[in-house]
Amino acid sequence: MARVEVNFDACESNALCEAFAPDVFFVDDDDFLQVEDPTVTDENRKRVEQAVSSCPKSALRIAEDA
Repeated sequence: MARVEVNFDACESNALCEAFAPDVFFVDDDDFLQVEDPTVTDENRKRVEQAVSSCPKSALRIAEDA
């Protein structure tokens, strides 16, 4: 199983990831990125990969469990 990880020190909460995968990411009322569910599934993998690659600060990554 894979999961998405966020480097919150680098994240600017600009919500590009939320645009690609709103079921995974959202920016809360205080303008901080939150991860609704970090699990990367067959159903959301393409959208999560788009979110990861669109992050201007490279703050997202997919961690593959061994």
